[in-house]
Amino acid sequence: MKRRAFLASLGALAALAEPAAAAPAPAKPAPRRKRPANSAAPAKPPVRSASNPIIDGPPKGTSATLLPPVRAPKPPVDWTAYEIVTRVELRGQSGPCKLWLPLSLNQDTLFQRTLSHTWEGNPTRAGMSRQPDGDLEVFECEWADGSAGKLVLTTQVSTADRLFDITQRTVAPEREDILRRNLRASALIPNDGPAYQLGERIVGRVKDPVAQAKVLYDWVIDNAAYDPALPGSGDGNVRQQLESGQYGGRSVDINGLFVALCRAIGIPARCVFGLRAGASRLFRSLGLDDSDATRGQHARAEFYVPGYGWIPVDPSDVRRAMTLENLSDQDSRLASLKRVLFGVWEMNWIAYNVGTDIALDGQGETLPFLLLPRLETPNGHFDGSDPAAIQYSISARRI
Repeated sequence: MKRRAFLASLGALAALAEPAAAAPAPAKPAPRRKRPANSAAPAKPPVRSASNPIIDGPPKGTSATLLPPVRAPKPPVDWTAYEIVTRVELRGQSGPCKLWLPLSLNQDTLFQRTLSHTWEGNPTRAGMSRQPDGDLEVFECEWADGSAGKLVLTTQVSTADRLFDITQRTVAPEREDILRRNLRASALIPNDGPAYQLGERIVGRVKDPVAQAKVLYDWVIDNAAYDPALPGSGDGNVRQQLESGQYGGRSVDINGLFVALCRAIGIPARCVFGLRAGASRLFRSLGLDDSDATRGQHARAEFYVPGYGWIPVDPSDVRRAMTLENLSDQDSRLASLKRVLFGVWEMNWIAYNVGTDIALDGQGETLPFLLLPRLETPNGHFDGSDPAAIQYSISARRI
């Protein structure tokens, strides 16, 4: 992309990330009246738990307590519809076989709406199922004999660019059980020990949760290397990164590191697993060159601040662009990209789920996350990275 064309397209998303003009200063409060001697004393505010200030009540004087008035979020105007077609063919499998495919988010949001799912093929049984924790919806099908198993799943999704506006408040807070779940450690993402020590050292005396997340985001970009030679989206083993001091990998690894550091200092955070579905207006490497999305799996991240809700980020794509586009630290495009990807998701990407530590069949092997097709046979478990057992392709196009 030529420099002028890039800056024009970057400016479009950068404008979304710019905070609106500051709201006028509130009127001075009326002078307090003395309480009559015989009147009841006002009720004391509830005692706030010190175990988790970000959930139970943010620190005084931070952006989470000095917020602008609550306003209903405005729905986006510009939406883009995509059609995602996944084709699966089983190879050399006899006997009963069971297949799981990740589906797009099961709830409509201000940045994504699932329009339809349709399928065709020869499974004995097929349908959609939701995992017990509600974070993951899958297409599940079975063959009595998988030797000639075939399936074509077509999904239509509409997306709109997602942005964080610091002048806006969300109307309703997130459920407490969801926030606590996204503070806990998972099999590959710790929230204590080296993660806590590193997170505390990085944020130092910064107390504002948005500012803390920005400091962590910048640190991950500066210290985590993107490795294009690794397969897929990475294995997400943040524990190993912290133990070795070697930070980086692919999107699940880099954004997982950001999530671990956020959780360690008390900020709920999570990876969002999905698929690139179209070309990028920012950099060619951040989108698809054509309709082939077979290797387009990509994880993003988001963190939660009371009053603002979930805030989107993607430090991994900053590192990806730096590596694949040969961006130097002095390149003005890099500074713009860093600013844009803290608070903006360019929605040439489809969100699948936020599920972790998944037991698809309710027993046996637990998966750290689900991005690829998953096959269970009498000979064992396989995913889309094993072409000897399962051949699959994904195409994506705008409709």
